[in-house]
Amino acid sequence: MNENRNQDYHNKSVKETLDALESDVESGLTKQLYNKRKQEYGPNRLREVKQRSRVKILIDQFKSIVILVLLIAAILAFAFQHLAEGIAVLAVLLVNTLIGYFTELKATRSMEALRHIQKDKIRVRRNGTEEETDTESLVPGDIIILESGDLVPADIRIIESNNLQINESALTGESVPVQKKTDAVDADSVLADRWSMAFNGTVVTDGSGLGIVTGTGMNTELGRISELAESAEKSATPLQKKLDNLGKKLAWITIGIAVLIAIAGFIVGQDPRIMIETSIALGIAAIPEGLPIVTTIALARGMHLLAKKNALINKLQAVETLGATNIIFTDKTGTLTENHMTVHTVAAPSGEFRIENEEGSGKAGKGEEDAIFRRILEVGVLCNNASIVDEDDDLEAEEEQGDPTETALLRAGLLMNLDREKLIEEKKEIREEAFDSDTMMMATYHQSDGDIEVAVKGAPERLLDVCSTIVGSDPDSEKPLTEEEKNKWLKHSEKLAENGLRLLAVADKKVKSEEAEPYEELRFLGLIGLLDPARDDVGPSISECQSAGIRVIMVTGDQAPTASAIAKETGITEDDSPTVYHGKDLKDPEKIADAEREKMIGTNIFARVSPTQKMHLVKMMQKEGHVVAMTGDGINDTPALKKADIGVAMGQRGTDAARQISDMVLLDDAFKTIVSAVRYGRIIFENIRKSVMFMLCTNVAEILAVTIATIIGGFLFFPLPLLPLQILYLNVITDVFPALALGMGKGEPGIMNQKPHQKNEPVLTKSHWLSIGGWSFIISVCVLAALALAIYRFGFDQEQAVTISFLTLAFGKLWFVFNLRSPGSRFLSNEIIENRYVAGAIFLCVVLLLAAVYLPGLSDVLGTQDPGQTGWFLLLGMSLVPFVIGQGIRAFQTTEEIQNHN
Repeated sequence: MNENRNQDYHNKSVKETLDALESDVESGLTKQLYNKRKQEYGPNRLREVKQRSRVKILIDQFKSIVILVLLIAAILAFAFQHLAEGIAVLAVLLVNTLIGYFTELKATRSMEALRHIQKDKIRVRRNGTEEETDTESLVPGDIIILESGDLVPADIRIIESNNLQINESALTGESVPVQKKTDAVDADSVLADRWSMAFNGTVVTDGSGLGIVTGTGMNTELGRISELAESAEKSATPLQKKLDNLGKKLAWITIGIAVLIAIAGFIVGQDPRIMIETSIALGIAAIPEGLPIVTTIALARGMHLLAKKNALINKLQAVETLGATNIIFTDKTGTLTENHMTVHTVAAPSGEFRIENEEGSGKAGKGEEDAIFRRILEVGVLCNNASIVDEDDDLEAEEEQGDPTETALLRAGLLMNLDREKLIEEKKEIREEAFDSDTMMMATYHQSDGDIEVAVKGAPERLLDVCSTIVGSDPDSEKPLTEEEKNKWLKHSEKLAENGLRLLAVADKKVKSEEAEPYEELRFLGLIGLLDPARDDVGPSISECQSAGIRVIMVTGDQAPTASAIAKETGITEDDSPTVYHGKDLKDPEKIADAEREKMIGTNIFARVSPTQKMHLVKMMQKEGHVVAMTGDGINDTPALKKADIGVAMGQRGTDAARQISDMVLLDDAFKTIVSAVRYGRIIFENIRKSVMFMLCTNVAEILAVTIATIIGGFLFFPLPLLPLQILYLNVITDVFPALALGMGKGEPGIMNQKPHQKNEPVLTKSHWLSIGGWSFIISVCVLAALALAIYRFGFDQEQAVTISFLTLAFGKLWFVFNLRSPGSRFLSNEIIENRYVAGAIFLCVVLLLAAVYLPGLSDVLGTQDPGQTGWFLLLGMSLVPFVIGQGIRAFQTTEEIQNHN
């Protein structure tokens, strides 16, 4: 099926291609041969990819170790007939599953969008007749007719070109339409340089031509990109990996605790039934049941906030992945640039005139010089086939028709009050010499005051060859053009081209007859430099990325000089002569020497890059341990968008294929929106870390308190400080709300001045685990002290004493939230105090704790009693001890930071 695509038709002559495909320019394929190939190749369409079904989305919600452990815990609870515990855990699982399911339901993505970019009808020569047919019926060997506005329906070898120009930006990244020719190109030429071919999914912008179909359906370049995108394996996000690793640790901790507590209880003679219940409860306590809910809601809220910032997230975990991103591969056309050609520089013998932000500025100043610049633009406007429709006299609402280079000339002319329609009224066009790929020039003849003016534009080297004079000190004068001056202008054009400009030379002359040769004895006027300018907000956004420790790398299908110029302008590189890797020199990173790979890793600009090479670059950086984001808008970007840790597509300029397969879509196409997304990603990761710290510190405190009480109970009367259902009540109810509030914080100021956390950095580092151990010990000691004082100092009965220890832990958890403020933050001004959700969560939890003691039915189930005034003073006092210690530590850290700073 792939044989035609691999025959390098771009390197074959027209005759060789026709012979190989057994076709004829005039009559096309015979009916018999067409039917045979239709049977062999099938319909001309891309393979349909199965969508992500609702069932698959639902199953994906359970692909987490934490969720699976909780599910097993619920099953064990039911097996031992502990219905309340089982129902409580299942409720947590249900809430988490529903939130994740409905949030991701909108995120079903497939490559099906690629199938819809083809046009329904095309004119074809077949079996001696010319007819209009469905594009799906095309087979290799069909002769098709291309005209302006057509969507190319298959891969085609050009066999006739009448100024045929095709926009290939969606496929190659080339921002300017490509002039198609019939001449063969080198076998190893990159896709963007194959002017003898037209590719499936590209658009004819000007001219007309004939072509022979060389590949259809999946046997096209577009089909190959579709296959790459399908085969690109999407790695689990960093957050998924980290939570799974945490879940594995907690799973083993759960099993260990359950077994040890049961054994310890039997050894010291505790009631076996109570010990089994307690070991199950503590095993469940080791898993922070609220973690999946907190994580899901924090990410879902991040999706909601980012949507307000014009970033549409397709999958929950993609939010946090942005926070870990340390490399952004960005396309150039339409991402860093406007995808909109603009006249940048006009060079005349008297100097240069630069057009910036649609306002002229430069060395011109004298009236004569201004007149020469005006004449240069006038020739560019006259020698032109494009048009700008502006019915409402609103420059922002213009509709441009024609070649982007020519519309750019018209826009520049309007800035100088050179309206083409008015010019044509004054200087009627009487003849046009269309652009020819051999001469690389175009000319128009105009009747003006009894004279005939010839306006010419073209490639500088070609046009200078046919010029004999050069404009003098005013627009009506001229002087001989010497060979020395010609060489000077050629060098000047090369210098401008090195700055990323696309150069046109313009010339004119007056003739007696419209039959006069257009390209003889011309007067050289000057050069016009055009570019696709960088977006205004890109430079500051890239600077902010770099401050945040994020490296921005340009990967484009455009020319190296253009890529280099935009990279320097936007701040991707500060080198005057940056290293640019060309696609033809770019090999598979896995098949090159280490030194060459290191050079590739250190390069920030890659030009003329194919879709396969883009994907190789993403894989190379991922193997180096980087979290990679890839931005793009074209069909050519889809494989790399899928392979990257997070794919970012443009919402306005982007193709359907790019939007469908990406993790995030920028609705405003603004690179700065990525910076906002990165900031939210970092905040969400830190918030989740705080939530996990909170839940584990208090959960481990429960375990320590019960374990120590179990050991003490073997030597003297000392009840367990918590009952099984009390543990679940704390974990499922009063843990979740403060943890959720922590997950919705606004983040620390200056978070974008920090480096991204490492790809393999766990949610909890060694220092976090040490902190969990220390705080858990302090909280558990306070709980046990409250229990001991209640029994042996104040003489409370067992049920009241256990209620006091239960409430000491519960309120201790609430005050502990404030210990999680950042080191160096102020006591009354920090991210915890300023988080209004924290205050609401604490108030709600206080109400729930009061209900646990005073609400009939619930207090009976939990086994609680009113502790009385003395009991309340005791439990509140003991619950505040960890808070006081924590604030003292934070105050010490603040002083230490000030001293270090000084």
